[in-house]
Amino acid sequence: MTDLPPGYVRSAHDGVELVSRAWAADALAFALVTHGSLYRWAEAQPKRDALRGRGIAWAATLPAGTDADLRTPVVVRHSRHGGMFAALTGDLFLPPTRAPQELAAAARLTDAGVPTPEVIAYVVHPAAGVLARSDVMTRRLPSGHDFPAAWSADTSESAHTAIIEAAAALLRALSRAGAHHPDLNLKNVYIARHGATATAYVLDVDRVRFRDDKQAAALNFARLARSARKWDAEHGLGIGDAALVRLAALAWVET
Repeated sequence: MTDLPPGYVRSAHDGVELVSRAWAADALAFALVTHGSLYRWAEAQPKRDALRGRGIAWAATLPAGTDADLRTPVVVRHSRHGGMFAALTGDLFLPPTRAPQELAAAARLTDAGVPTPEVIAYVVHPAAGVLARSDVMTRRLPSGHDFPAAWSADTSESAHTAIIEAAAALLRALSRAGAHHPDLNLKNVYIARHGATATAYVLDVDRVRFRDDKQAAALNFARLARSARKWDAEHGLGIGDAALVRLAALAWVET
């Protein structure tokens, strides 16, 4: 059993493992008891939004928190495999699933100053004998879009400049943390706009590994640039080499 980051607690409910922020533990235990899973709890909320990606994730409000209102906007997703074997493996994983790795990576990235969603909780459900399923709850990010949607939503030079600068800041932060994200594609970069500026968040961090910072920097940029060229070729996104050259230049400038 792995150690938890500070501020997290572990409990069991009818064979289901719950790991959560300490302040959310009681509310999430009640959600499990009443709905059987965090995903079904979120789906059942009267005010929830469907977020489409690899399956549907549900955005809802958790009746617990650290602010005066004791309410936290969250997103709950049911973990699923991707890639060519997704249809075969579906949502079944070898225990303890990828959820503990996602929590550990997210906590380490946050401590290093890398913008990424805060993991509020995860649950692991035993299934099919030796296998398991998991749900992961994260804090909902500020209003924004993934990189391709953000790039297409506002095609002005100022908007594109803000996105490139935000992506470069993210790459620099990952480099300083020594974090290599082997699936750093454009869909895994989320852009939140703040007037004329933007913040880029890295998503799907369960596969992030930590290594030498120079190696991480080169690998992350190469993966993101490959994804950008693929989006240009397949979807006509229009990023172009000039934007990638500027991204490369900014990504290797320390601030």
